[in-house]
Amino acid sequence: MARTGSEGSSQAASAGFMSWWRERSAWKRARLEGRHLVRESRRILKKKSYRIPEATAALVSAQADAVEEALKGRAPEDIERVRRAIAALDDTMDEHLSFARKSTLREYAESIAVAVLIALFLRAFVVEAFKIPSGSMIPTLQVGDHIFVNKFIYGLGWPLSGIKFWQYGRPSRGDVIVFKYPEDPDKDFIKRVIGVEGDTVEIRRTGVFVNGKALPRRHLGYVHYIDYSDELPIQEKHPKDADEWEETLDGKTFQIYTEIGENGGGCRPPARFGCGEPAKVPPSHVYVMGDNRDNSHDSRFWGYVPLNFIKGKALFVWYSGDPDPDKKWLSGIRVERFGHIVR
Repeated sequence: MARTGSEGSSQAASAGFMSWWRERSAWKRARLEGRHLVRESRRILKKKSYRIPEATAALVSAQADAVEEALKGRAPEDIERVRRAIAALDDTMDEHLSFARKSTLREYAESIAVAVLIALFLRAFVVEAFKIPSGSMIPTLQVGDHIFVNKFIYGLGWPLSGIKFWQYGRPSRGDVIVFKYPEDPDKDFIKRVIGVEGDTVEIRRTGVFVNGKALPRRHLGYVHYIDYSDELPIQEKHPKDADEWEETLDGKTFQIYTEIGENGGGCRPPARFGCGEPAKVPPSHVYVMGDNRDNSHDSRFWGYVPLNFIKGKALFVWYSGDPDPDKKWLSGIRVERFGHIVR
């Protein structure tokens, strides 16, 4: 069967595209290989100059220059010149500089080691990821949110002890912080700072008072939400109803939940710190509470957080997954939470 004109032109166009793509890929590989080889040769000549005869160093340098010159070409026929220049340099280095060349395995191992060291450094001193396991910070943070925490905002400290060797900031009222739980330092908690060193905090039925002044709040309405037990691996659902409030602390506005009919007193036993009478925050400590006021185990129950227990300040949600065991992985992803700034 004879081919139509349109079929012939289509096949020609396809063949032309494939030829262009192969040429482009060949140039890309040649440039990567050539640049890597030139960098390696320059590095060896610099670091091992005391072991390399002048004649060999001059030859290697000239061949490296030839590779760089060949890489400036753009025409299809230039690719062969590049390959010849690369092969010549590679052979010379194998013959004269093999004692200083790194094997492919060693290069990969070094690259992986450097990447791991950088990741560990970032995790220890710059930013670390945490997962929210319980509903004590609802509605600010949901169960299943994964957040990044800024670890250097309050200073740099030793990763294991938490003792700051360079401190240039302290938590402010309203900050959402991650810290080691004072009664079990192996556990991490996340709460909001309500009082700092020297503040008096008092919890009354009508709300929270800092230094004798009630935190301004506005009632937003009633909400129905799902909380989860923090028993892993399966977290049970607990439907709840709550009053939603907008609260302001030192100019920072955020939402909190309280049980229906409560104003955030939350001083049922065994709560005792600041409940019914002012509690003064001691030096180098902070007083913290959860935004889910009547469902939070915080400073009202176990006291104050030492500054050296604080790991950092919450930044934003980078991933969020619904812990509901009935939901499949894809259906449980809460895309709308991605990028949520923690305030």
